[in-house]
Amino acid sequence: MTTEGTDTNSTHADPATIRRILRETGDTWAVVGLSGNRSRAAYGVAEVLRRFGKRVVPVHPKAESVHGEQGYASLADIPFPVDVVDVFVNSELAGAVADEAVAVGAKAVWFQLGVVDPDAFARTRAAGLDMIMDRCPAIEIPRLDGAV
Repeated sequence: MTTEGTDTNSTHADPATIRRILRETGDTWAVVGLSGNRSRAAYGVAEVLRRFGKRVVPVHPKAESVHGEQGYASLADIPFPVDVVDVFVNSELAGAVADEAVAVGAKAVWFQLGVVDPDAFARTRAAGLDMIMDRCPAIEIPRLDGAV
């Protein structure tokens, strides 16, 4: 069941998991919903991830290149391993993306602010992946040396 506005401040956004994903999980991030549209949040977050040393792979139906990185229409189209799948689609579509992340062997899934699907969270965790929901890595990165 997809639920907007669910309280995700505890188990769905565990500070230790946030730290592990940002520091240890790996440097290749597939950003689902990332296009060349500079006014979209995904574009700005991708810039922050790149400044933090991450390789950002755009995943969007248009498969356009962004920030100099080749885009792909789906996670399954990416011809190399992906460490983290960062999800910028609405909550109703996010569960299918999480399932695809499991299928392609990602290590972690990150649902952006406002993207909430507790069932997808449970499935993804049951498959052995780390997962964060309803948080933004661009907000969490500066906290790494502070409260997180």
